[in-house]
Amino acid sequence: MSKKERQAVWLYPKTRQLIKEHYQNDNCRSESEFIEKAVKFYTGYLDSNSGCATEYMATVLTSIIEAIIKGTENRMNRNLFKLAVETDMIAQLIAAGSQISSETLARLRSMCVENVRRLNGSISVEEAVRYQQEDN
Repeated sequence: MSKKERQAVWLYPKTRQLIKEHYQNDNCRSESEFIEKAVKFYTGYLDSNSGCATEYMATVLTSIIEAIIKGTENRMNRNLFKLAVETDMIAQLIAAGSQISSETLARLRSMCVENVRRLNGSISVEEAVRYQQEDN
């Protein structure tokens, strides 16, 4: 690896301010490191038509994929929280209005776990009603 050389660079004050504001967000230890990464990134972009785009494309694709995954993860977490609240509300309503023994509750849980596995999570109220009517 060669030794770094000091370079004189003329920048507009707004460009200098952008560097100051962003170099730490990119986990750079110095503004110089940020500028070097920016130059490599931009030249990778320019070379993208010539087949030399691996560094540029890898960085871009990684950023895009991470953003998509993060957004999906946030939406899923919010939906799971809402679903858990609704499930707890239903459980509280049912528990308040019924007298179920511990043994019956354990059998019900076992049956429900088996149903969810068998149906791969595709549960419908209609199927539960049919099952309950078959028993009676």
